[in-house]
Amino acid sequence: MTALETLIEALKRLPGVGQKSAQRMAYHLLQHDRPAMPRLADALTAAGERIKHCERCHTFSETPICSVCADTERDAQLLCVVETPADQAALERTGSYRGYYFVLLGRLSPLDGVGTRQIGAAELLARAGEAGVEEVILATSFTAEGEATAHVLAEALRARGIKATRLARGVPVGSELEYVDLGTIAHALSDRR
Repeated sequence: MTALETLIEALKRLPGVGQKSAQRMAYHLLQHDRPAMPRLADALTAAGERIKHCERCHTFSETPICSVCADTERDAQLLCVVETPADQAALERTGSYRGYYFVLLGRLSPLDGVGTRQIGAAELLARAGEAGVEEVILATSFTAEGEATAHVLAEALRARGIKATRLARGVPVGSELEYVDLGTIAHALSDRR
């Protein structure tokens, strides 16, 4: 395999990048931005070596405890459960949540062999059972797997006497009803306030 083919194959490993996109990126780097190539390689190497999972919430961190978990100004009564560090980052960008997080290591997918053990459910239950936690907000995605994950975790939390809530869903702000999918409209009607 040539160096160009190896580069294209490596780029195809990124989510959403197919053959054509990988070729376009490779050609761009080689033709227009060669100085970026060593910087990109160094950044990938450094990230692979230095970024680990936070020991408390499992998000990405260069330190054993991430900055969110180390922030004593956050609301210790709230624990928000998300599927990925990217989901946590999205919630943080809203600026509307000031509690702590627990990042699952994915979501349940029995067909792919992903069960409660693989996503860290036992660790979540231990974290949610700590003194001070009054509510666990399940902020998993609204896919079939995300819904199943939220359901299984809610049942396990409630069995231990821990309050579990789910993110609300509804019609996005600025959208027109005729273009919103029927499932979203149905949930917006049933979850209205």
